[in-house]
Amino acid sequence: MKKTILAGWLVLGLISTATAQKKWSESPMAGFNIIKNLGGQSIGYSPSVGTKILTVDGFAFKDLNKNGKLDKYEDWRLSSDVRAKDLASKLSIEQIAGLMLYSSHQAIPARAGGYFAGTYHGKAYQEGETDPTDLTDQQKKFLAEDNLRHVLITTVKSPEIAAQWNNKMQAFCESVGLGIPANNSTDPRHGTSAKAEYDAASGGEISMWPSSLGMAATFNPALTETFGKIAAAEYRALGITTALSPQVDIATEPRWARFNGTFGESPWLSAAMGQAYCDGFQSTAWGMKSVNAMVKHWPGGGAGEAGRDAHYANGKFAVYPGNNFEEHFIPFTQGAFKLKGQTKMASAVMPYYTISWNQDKKNHENVANNYNKYIITDLLRTKYGYDGVVCTDWLVTGDHKAMDVFIDGKSWGVEGLSLAERHYKVLMAGVDQFGGNNDMKPVLEAYQMGIKEHGEAKMRARMEQSAVRLLKNIFRVGVFENPYLNPAETKAIVGKPAYMKAGYEAQLKSIVMLKNTAKTLPITTRKTVYVPKRFVPASRNFLGMETPSSEDYPVNMDIVKKHFNVTDNPKEADFALVFIENPKATIGYDKEDLKNGGNGYIPISLQYFDYTATEARETSIAGGDPMENFTNRSYKGKMAKTANVTDAALVNNTKILMKDKPVIVSVSTTNPMVFSEIEASASAILLSFGVQDQAILETIVGKSEPSALLPMQMPANMQTVEKQAEDVPYDLTCYKDANGNTYNFGFGLNWKGVIKDGRVLKYRK
Repeated sequence: MKKTILAGWLVLGLISTATAQKKWSESPMAGFNIIKNLGGQSIGYSPSVGTKILTVDGFAFKDLNKNGKLDKYEDWRLSSDVRAKDLASKLSIEQIAGLMLYSSHQAIPARAGGYFAGTYHGKAYQEGETDPTDLTDQQKKFLAEDNLRHVLITTVKSPEIAAQWNNKMQAFCESVGLGIPANNSTDPRHGTSAKAEYDAASGGEISMWPSSLGMAATFNPALTETFGKIAAAEYRALGITTALSPQVDIATEPRWARFNGTFGESPWLSAAMGQAYCDGFQSTAWGMKSVNAMVKHWPGGGAGEAGRDAHYANGKFAVYPGNNFEEHFIPFTQGAFKLKGQTKMASAVMPYYTISWNQDKKNHENVANNYNKYIITDLLRTKYGYDGVVCTDWLVTGDHKAMDVFIDGKSWGVEGLSLAERHYKVLMAGVDQFGGNNDMKPVLEAYQMGIKEHGEAKMRARMEQSAVRLLKNIFRVGVFENPYLNPAETKAIVGKPAYMKAGYEAQLKSIVMLKNTAKTLPITTRKTVYVPKRFVPASRNFLGMETPSSEDYPVNMDIVKKHFNVTDNPKEADFALVFIENPKATIGYDKEDLKNGGNGYIPISLQYFDYTATEARETSIAGGDPMENFTNRSYKGKMAKTANVTDAALVNNTKILMKDKPVIVSVSTTNPMVFSEIEASASAILLSFGVQDQAILETIVGKSEPSALLPMQMPANMQTVEKQAEDVPYDLTCYKDANGNTYNFGFGLNWKGVIKDGRVLKYRK
């Protein structure tokens, strides 16, 4: 009897001790549970998919591989490095191959047809019938069958829907394999809606900021770091843990179509902005506030011959007539790889599509940067010591079928290799991941090729090396512990008033005043304004979607009316306000020229009126493509037309109508441009880089004083553009206006006149 009583007390004592040792509590949420470890990491998991919780040393841990014991990779007390190595060693080759995939573009919900299409239980999305938070059939397949865990998100129906979709995605990932969560990513998504009105008391779908070029125009890296922190908070609220940005290529070629995504042509300004951007996104130290920054595009893509872009076969070559290849590294080596915060360097790098013509000093290969072992291993990995993830740009392993199609495969220089051979070459060049590939089969075929050449042990080690890099980036941002979101919190965070205010203030600081004759600006009294309607020609975007022509007011007239009286009669107006865009160039290729016996290549123009390239090269520096029987891509003597030539006519005709009264011109630009065609007709010129109309108008009325500077040179004419070297900054003859001001790098006006401060000296080296 005494033994029984004693045994009972012993059992109760053990239960009491175990209870006392428990250091966690659990709360149910909508579709998942949250566990809070006392003094440790919080855990989110989905009981519905069978995940069990282990208690070790009183703390809670997820048993992700369902083996009933705590593995190192499941132990949040250990370093990301230790956990990544442990998990990588446990993965099959098929699972590692899946980690190496980066999905094609995923819209939430999926489109019913076209490039971002998907299906739900075999049917296209139907508004009102399909749940937009569900996973598509294609997503379930690449998660379960191809072991893919890196997902690129494009459009989302709303922040709350994105959060709910994320939770379903993460629960699905938790239910299969070893429970590796999804690392969701995005291209930049903080652009503006020009006609949207800013209200300090209201929020929005996401905060709106100027383009990267606009951020560069502030010459203020601290502002860019603030943007990074805010954008990271909004990304994490959307379930996004990797940013496919910043783009730090120095834009030394003024005709380049991706100029607008850069921080301009200064390598040192780009380095400072890239550093600040990455520090902001990745945060002071790794954790739940961090977003991996994938800096692009190594070793710099801003030197495309004649401005053509490598998304197209006609733009596959970057050239270096100024022998300036290494200066393009500066934004990486002195910026993104030298962060001030504890994360030390951008966690991922994306090489560009281009063939860096004749820059491989070791193997002398003219192949795309993603395939070039000298550029990836010898330079990036060995010389500069970069050991983060290297991910190819999208579709680099695809088949090349057209010279002028955006979504064509971009296997530049290796078009003759098979799909598996391309994957193998990329892998052995030192790259870890394949952008835009949902299918693990060619990666597995590449692995078998490696076994034949190097043996299984070496190839397994090579694959594990990439797996460790990839897994570290997922561990660092905390989603192994909690990948789930509270949709209500998401709604409160994304686009909250404080974030909208910060973005709007950045817009104001990004506007450059180029001209202000006789102090036309600011206009501080209520006057009568004439705003001419703007004709927009029919166009087709990079995916082939058509937009019909239109003619309408190019500005939110309700905002204009808050500041001025409006008239459609120039005779009644005190001044005119003209809104235009920079000249919209072609891609430098024309099928009609090819049909007429030419080589297909035409000039890319930075002026509005017809341009004939009399000063172009007789012979191109680079050339060669399986679809061409020539290598000379010269366009000398050919003419280019600009789609929005009507913008120049709008400015000049308005000046005629207004006679001696002021004409204020607002130019939204993505590239340098030739101002000689419109400058004489303008009393004042404001230059902006993707801002809301309201920011322009508040500058005009003096509520905000211009403080931004040109982050690039403005050419005097197209002749100087043809003569400059694609790889060299600051080598244009710059435009000089009627007031004697030269539109050079770092130029800008405020109400007093030319801005003179230390910003230009600091970043023009």
